[in-house]
Amino acid sequence: MKKQFLTLGLAASLLMFAAACNSNKTDASNADSSTMSTDTSMTTTTTDTTMHTQEGVEVGGALMVPSKNIVENAMGSSDHTTLVAAVKAAGLVETLSGKGPFTVFAPTNAAFAKLPAGAVDNLLKPAMKKDLTNVLTYHVVAGSYKSADLKDGMELTTVQGQKIKLTKKDGAWWVNDAKITIPDVISSNGVTYVIDGVLMPKK
Repeated sequence: MKKQFLTLGLAASLLMFAAACNSNKTDASNADSSTMSTDTSMTTTTTDTTMHTQEGVEVGGALMVPSKNIVENAMGSSDHTTLVAAVKAAGLVETLSGKGPFTVFAPTNAAFAKLPAGAVDNLLKPAMKKDLTNVLTYHVVAGSYKSADLKDGMELTTVQGQKIKLTKKDGAWWVNDAKITIPDVISSNGVTYVIDGVLMPKK
């Protein structure tokens, strides 16, 4: 009888031990599964953060992006073909593609069209290169000025040498008599403002 009790007791102990072992294996398995889940989550997060597109501002049907310089961005805009032609004619491509930084007030084709008939064609003539350069550099300021840096009534000295004045009217910014239609177009070497008029320096 004693032997039977001992045998039953031993068997019960073995069963309990086996159950405990299985429980530990299950916990370990769950722990491994949890770790793998965490690792997978981390991997997914890392992958997602690297999959992003470059942001920019759309101007003239093209996306102006910070990885391109001012001239490269302007060349993509269908609204600035006259300005690009003028910059090329004046020999300013290399300058405006340089390190800078620059702040450029860029008139649209429609802005140039407001000038007296024949004015643009005349400025693009080789003999008028000095005058063309004078007009274009009046649209450029050394340094990078974003809209957050602008103050009503502030004056900025242009590369041409004369000053331009910035004013705020009815929530919109103006430079001299031209309205800023698209602000803060960021390029690798500065910032561009699209304007609806051509700035003319004093003679």
